[in-house]
Amino acid sequence: MITAEEYPHWPALRVAALVRGGLLRPAEVLEAAFARIEEEEPRTRAFRELWPRRAAEAAAEVERRLRAGETLPLAGVPIGVKATEGPTAFQTARLLAAGCVPVGATSTPGPGTAWQTWGATPHGPTLNPHDPRLSTGGSSAGSAAAVARGMVPLATGSDGAGSVRIPAAWCSVVGLKPTNGLLPARDRAGLNTPGPLTRRVADAAAVLDVLTGTAAYGEPRVPRRPLAALWSPGLGLADTDPEVARTARAALARLAATGAVRVREAEVRLPDPAPCWTALRGGDTGEAEPLRRALTRAVDALLTHHDLLATPTTPNPPHGHQGPGDVLSVALTWAFNITGHPAVSIPAGLTGAGEPVGLQLVARRGREADLLAAGVAMEGTADPSV
Repeated sequence: MITAEEYPHWPALRVAALVRGGLLRPAEVLEAAFARIEEEEPRTRAFRELWPRRAAEAAAEVERRLRAGETLPLAGVPIGVKATEGPTAFQTARLLAAGCVPVGATSTPGPGTAWQTWGATPHGPTLNPHDPRLSTGGSSAGSAAAVARGMVPLATGSDGAGSVRIPAAWCSVVGLKPTNGLLPARDRAGLNTPGPLTRRVADAAAVLDVLTGTAAYGEPRVPRRPLAALWSPGLGLADTDPEVARTARAALARLAATGAVRVREAEVRLPDPAPCWTALRGGDTGEAEPLRRALTRAVDALLTHHDLLATPTTPNPPHGHQGPGDVLSVALTWAFNITGHPAVSIPAGLTGAGEPVGLQLVARRGREADLLAAGVAMEGTADPSV
């Protein structure tokens, strides 16, 4: 039996192990999930809609499959599904095949605004778990909030300019953008890739195994040798808020103290991604390709002598529900949707004003394992204020 007090703290892999071992029934886990949602949803607004009937049917199907002898890596794990993906999207379908139980559609930005770092529900905007006056980020807004508040241990997202990493940073959860092309893109330009939001790095690794149909990422361990990490507070692109930079840099120092990374600081100045990203989204490949090649060469050059590039996830703390103003929240994330490099946002801590900050780590293409290894080491240094 799982209690209402225990459920919000249990990672996905623990839930799955207990369900596979017969110590928990999927229906029991689902009951705990909906109890938590009933308690938290009015003050978070993470879900656009809930799916109790679909979830009950999925939980019963998981139990049937387990009795039939199937091995389900994520058996009985409740998940939130990004509303713009839905239950039939590639990512959702793979997770359901692995035994997940979808509980509802999480919020994404509504119409009528150019900025995407917020979430809309029938009851109003999604509220940041740290401070209801703040946005959760976006566009995977509700997914991040639902994970942060313990409603689900993992949720689906998609990242075309930072839409997994930004809400992960502002809600103090883990958000992974895999290498572009590793999973089917969600847009014609190839910028938007599926990615999970979780509370634990190992859960993100398990999701990546499920999505890729491999066992390449599971059980990430602290690296055997220190990974060389290059720190840049702004990539030469953003005037990063000093408190945000300080908080992210302090998190990187804690990570370095574990021996998992060694940090080098040097001036970094990447080409501006904005015209390239805009041209790609508009289908103007003639204009975009020279810009993409220049940006890709610049990032590859940085990663020739370093395993990781480390930055704050966003140059700004979470903004209010009125919007970001003139600040470009994607300034430190969207370059890597263009170049295709994998990136993860890991909770870094809070500013002096209590605003959540993410540490973004970027690796060579195909080296998600380096991100996951560093992330596991980072979890052991967690800021107690978060």
